[in-house]
Amino acid sequence: MITREDIRELAQFPYSDEDRCVVSFYFQPRRPQNKSHREEAILAKDLVREALHGTEKNGKNKCARADLQRVLELAGHLHGNQARAKAVFACGKRDFWREFDLPPQLPATQLFVNRRFHLKPLAMLLGAQPQLWIALVDRHRARFFDLRLDELHEHDAIFRPLPRRGRSDGFAGYDAGHSERSINDEVLHHFKDVAERLKQAHDQGQYEKLIIGCQDTNWHEFEPHLHPYVKKRLLGRFPVDVGSVTDDEVRAHANRIFQESLDRRRQSLVQEVLGQAKSNGRGVTGLRRVLRSLEVGEAQTVLMGENYSARAVECSGCSHLDSHMVRYCPLCGRGTRELENVGDAIIPAAIRRDVELLYVRDDPEFDRIGNIAALLRFRTDQSRGGTAVA
Repeated sequence: MITREDIRELAQFPYSDEDRCVVSFYFQPRRPQNKSHREEAILAKDLVREALHGTEKNGKNKCARADLQRVLELAGHLHGNQARAKAVFACGKRDFWREFDLPPQLPATQLFVNRRFHLKPLAMLLGAQPQLWIALVDRHRARFFDLRLDELHEHDAIFRPLPRRGRSDGFAGYDAGHSERSINDEVLHHFKDVAERLKQAHDQGQYEKLIIGCQDTNWHEFEPHLHPYVKKRLLGRFPVDVGSVTDDEVRAHANRIFQESLDRRRQSLVQEVLGQAKSNGRGVTGLRRVLRSLEVGEAQTVLMGENYSARAVECSGCSHLDSHMVRYCPLCGRGTRELENVGDAIIPAAIRRDVELLYVRDDPEFDRIGNIAALLRFRTDQSRGGTAVA
């Protein structure tokens, strides 16, 4: 499973102007159209052969030939009925090869040979993925899972057996009432124990977001015991039978709730950024302002349209990005190179700076402001006495 450290390594990978040796390969399995399951493998091999042919015809990317041959061999073993997508990043010139299994949620099977790794499919898949916990709770059990890139792992559980009732209710039903009170006390302690476990895990940084599976009748008893910090991390809840639910059912419920919360957050961030930009606050729109906010460390979250593309230049010396098509870098004076799609350079820059990156689709208002914006931590142009005003 790919980690944040792996993504950072790809974003920080050095590249050179002298050659285009960096290979990025994404394989997305599809529903097979026949029993041979070979459609995707054929497509993948065609992409690699086309890239190999390009190296021979144009005399470029020759340094990538060995990596492309290796990808071609790998593609021969891929098939459409496998459950996972795959990504490969390679640069033989620097003895670099990384393979990762991914959820089958990539846009398509694709191959790129360029100066830098093509990270947009990863950014779209992983950009908003938090450390996600799922807690399943009933009156005497609790099960804890973490979900990362569609991989569900159960790592902990709490079980508190309920007191057994006797055969008789006793004189005037006294024993029955006593037994019922005892059971309710045990349930109360159980809910408190589960809430405390979630609070401890929160304090230890074991999760960033939380989803709870719990029947409605139990939720009303359990919810008041949750600490306010835990409630702030809660994305949603779904009803569940803790004892009989399957991993696939847990995963499906959690993914649905996560995607719904992510869609709401995107909409909220778009409105916040636009409002902040209009009031000259912690928001900027347009490529020039977004590039500047990244460079000076102001950016907290960058929002881009799903199909955003724009030309820009990049300094061959200091890697400064500029929306003006200038021949020389205004910062260091070195020559610049033209970028057909500046998004390919924005993504690794955002990852290196720990800037959140979210993609926006089908939003007319966002389209009107150029399909790119950033929410800022602070604004350096509003500093007073050397201290930035947030």
